[in-house]
Amino acid sequence: MNEELRQHIIEMLNKGIRFDNRKPLEYRQPIKVEYNVSKSAEGSAKVQIGDSIIIAGVKMSIDPPYPDTPDEGCFMVNAELLPLSNPDFELGPPGIEAIEVSRVIDRGIRESKAIDMKKLCVEEGEKVWSIIIDVCPINEAGNLFDVSALASLAALRDAKFPKLVDTVIDYKTKTEEPIPLIKQPVSVTVCKIGNHFIVDPTTEEEKVIDARLTVATDENNQLCALQKGGEFPLIEEEISAMVDIGIEKCNELRKSL
Repeated sequence: MNEELRQHIIEMLNKGIRFDNRKPLEYRQPIKVEYNVSKSAEGSAKVQIGDSIIIAGVKMSIDPPYPDTPDEGCFMVNAELLPLSNPDFELGPPGIEAIEVSRVIDRGIRESKAIDMKKLCVEEGEKVWSIIIDVCPINEAGNLFDVSALASLAALRDAKFPKLVDTVIDYKTKTEEPIPLIKQPVSVTVCKIGNHFIVDPTTEEEKVIDARLTVATDENNQLCALQKGGEFPLIEEEISAMVDIGIEKCNELRKSL
């Protein structure tokens, strides 16, 4: 950890300001959501927060169900962090950061029960729809978790089932049937640096974070999932404060949808 950078950031936070003149709990601008950015995906979206830009796409297939859920569809999230978006990323198999991003997005959607998985059943015990979300940063300038989660939700909102003819998928023909979304979970990552809480960290701020907590809530402010990160522990009062911040800022991000 760069101690000089850390002390400089803390000194600025003591004055209620950050490197880019934002307040601690202020998101970068613009916050943009653009739908249907890929013609080959069943649903897609591009999300920009500040200089961070993420594209997410939804693909669907017909597969056998899991043995313990024979009447429910399948769901998976993949994140591919390419060097073109951030020189710190490396080519090759998914690293720890890519795996964690995938799991955080997956947990927010799965634990909120955002998708009615039973409506994805085609033939119980034999064939179900599988939904796969692929996440790809175009420019990763901080706050990968929140931007990726928002892009994934937007892509799900945009998705339409392809035409199914005798259990054979016609990917060239989209129907008007959307994915059965019951809830719309949004994630906000609250970061702790020293005694301060911030949201939407830049890459410089992420280098000196003590701890972070990703908070996923639905449109009714119902807490759906939490993911703790960072090297330092959090006490109960800090977790409670971070959850409150997360719920408030989730409502702010949800407006962009």
